[in-house]
Amino acid sequence: MTLLRRGATIAARVAASTRALDLLERADGGDPRILRVVTYHRILALGDGTTYPGVVSATPEAFARQVASLVSRFRAISLEEAVSALQGRSSLPPRALLFTFDDAYRDFAEHAWPVLRGHGIPPVLFVPTGFPGRPDRVFWWDRLYRAFACARSAEMVPGIAGGLKLRTPAERERSFRRVRDRVKALPHREAMELVGRVCRALEPSPGEGAVLDWETLRSLAKEGVSLCAHTQSHALLDRIGPDQVRAEVGGSLADLRREIGTVQPALAYPSGHYDRTALRIVRELGIEVAFTTHRGLNDLRSVDPLQLRRVPVGRRTTEALLRTQLLRVAALAGPPRLEEDPRRDSGLRTRPAET
Repeated sequence: MTLLRRGATIAARVAASTRALDLLERADGGDPRILRVVTYHRILALGDGTTYPGVVSATPEAFARQVASLVSRFRAISLEEAVSALQGRSSLPPRALLFTFDDAYRDFAEHAWPVLRGHGIPPVLFVPTGFPGRPDRVFWWDRLYRAFACARSAEMVPGIAGGLKLRTPAERERSFRRVRDRVKALPHREAMELVGRVCRALEPSPGEGAVLDWETLRSLAKEGVSLCAHTQSHALLDRIGPDQVRAEVGGSLADLRREIGTVQPALAYPSGHYDRTALRIVRELGIEVAFTTHRGLNDLRSVDPLQLRRVPVGRRTTEALLRTQLLRVAALAGPPRLEEDPRRDSGLRTRPAET
């Protein structure tokens, strides 16, 4: 009986919270000046123990439920509609919502796109253009996680990040996080050299890249997916020099135009990293809209189109949490400022917006 009472109490609290959220959403109104953007990475069921869970946004089943919930409450719009409204050429529909995906993992085509297409949703897919068609190229966080998961030795690896303990799963997780955090703090070249040293020391199986190939990307573009720039190598733009920033962003646009044709000049900053220099160069290259990993909504009256906020979705994001983060009050945070740390909501971790 006690268990039944506890269950009834929990159910009553959930029902009350749901009713309260319903009321807040009705009171939230349909202000056409508010642009909501959600962002996902991987849609995947974890299973083999070698896939980095930090970039898995949802299982296919959870994603299908989230999308059904969102389209019942919001109007999914295209990137073209968002850009037109941001440039003052048109108005947004009430409760406008843009769906974005970073990194162009293969599971987008397998799991995400069929659901989105079934609901008539035109998503944006940000492509790191140095990876398609290159199974030998693996994102550094995937390579590093696999190295720790498949390490052949249980002994400490000396001389790297003060020594790495590998005897238990908990020690491997802690060691992975130490190296990961160190990588994010280094200049790009040094960071990639560190990843290489660690992987060679652990002697993992090599693995393969998981990014969509150009043929599939071209098919997705024809079916209604907007393909946009995510740099070429996914380098963090505040960890490279100005010439490299120009090459990464400009090269990514050129790659897309060569392989796809006409594309929208839009960018997602890799892991949300950028600084004033990167912002200036992005503007000079003709990028019209750029997306950060700053959490929040965008008020068209004050937003900088090159610093658009998004609401990241992660494995622990419940439907109620996602709905709460999309309330109009979230727009009161205002546009991101470069005095803030642009990496605040980025980096690899087991929460949303990892890459």
